[in-house]
Amino acid sequence: MSAPDLEALARLIARHEGTRPNAALRLAALRGGAIQENWLVSIAGHSTEYVLRTDAPATIRSSHTREQEFALVNAAHAAGVKVARPIIYCGETNVFGKPFALYEKMPGTALGSRIVKDMSLGGDRRELALSLGRELAKIHRIHPGHRGLEFLGEAPPDPARAHVAHLRAALDALGAKRPALEWGLRWLERHLPPAQRVALLHSDYRTGNYLVDARGLSAILDWEFSHWGDPHFDLAWFCAKCWRFGRNDREAGGIGAREDFYEGYESESGETIDRDAIAAYEVLAHARWAVIALEQGERHTSGRESSLELALTGRMAAELEYELVRMTAPDRWRAA
Repeated sequence: MSAPDLEALARLIARHEGTRPNAALRLAALRGGAIQENWLVSIAGHSTEYVLRTDAPATIRSSHTREQEFALVNAAHAAGVKVARPIIYCGETNVFGKPFALYEKMPGTALGSRIVKDMSLGGDRRELALSLGRELAKIHRIHPGHRGLEFLGEAPPDPARAHVAHLRAALDALGAKRPALEWGLRWLERHLPPAQRVALLHSDYRTGNYLVDARGLSAILDWEFSHWGDPHFDLAWFCAKCWRFGRNDREAGGIGAREDFYEGYESESGETIDRDAIAAYEVLAHARWAVIALEQGERHTSGRESSLELALTGRMAAELEYELVRMTAPDRWRAA
């Protein structure tokens, strides 16, 4: 990667934001973003700050490009979802050294382990759970055929089993032999209910992928896995045990009551959540996270990106497999 041309970046931002094209610009790497790089962009004499989002040295196969992610955030912004205002996507390499997308920086923190412990963040926790349910319902109003999202392709006739097939392909591509995970995938093929409706899924809607400050929810982040599917997938992903950061007494993302999250969703969408479908999709959540964890670990073990965080993430797969076996025990489900 070539060094960023800060003068060219300042001129590019000026064309879209009305800032001074010759203003001094400062870049600072942001923590977080296990799959992509995030940079804080500050401009002298300008109060608004920006986040520049670009590819990490190594990514995972199922992640969208930065151009596609930018299109998804645009669609969500137009639908009234709380997202960072999208500014521009730049596919040229002579500005930052590689393609990137630029967004307005929103206030708050996204660190999941901190959010679930620090009660000064997120405002009233019941209202936060309600708000997160409402925002998810807004996302699910975006349907196949939406202009600008053609790259997502046609919605599969059976989205749940298409997702399981995708996970099988990803596992095969890694060459990993994981019997417990194979068991979970086979269980899902036999037990997942057919989709009741199909909409745009955020597909990583969880604590850690939204911003909160002292007042409440600021923005929904990280759209690189979005696809068409059954909305119950997103609802289950948010409530799955693997995304509560140890606060299992708060089943909605470690921050609140599951029924408060559901209430926010149902009041905004007018749809009734199928609680039995959620239970099956929570099994899918653990299987999917296990495959992603293995992919993340492979980024380190392959030598493409040396990272202790990625190495430790890969080791999480065993814990997720244990949970898969526990969740699919015969005493928990009728035989298919």
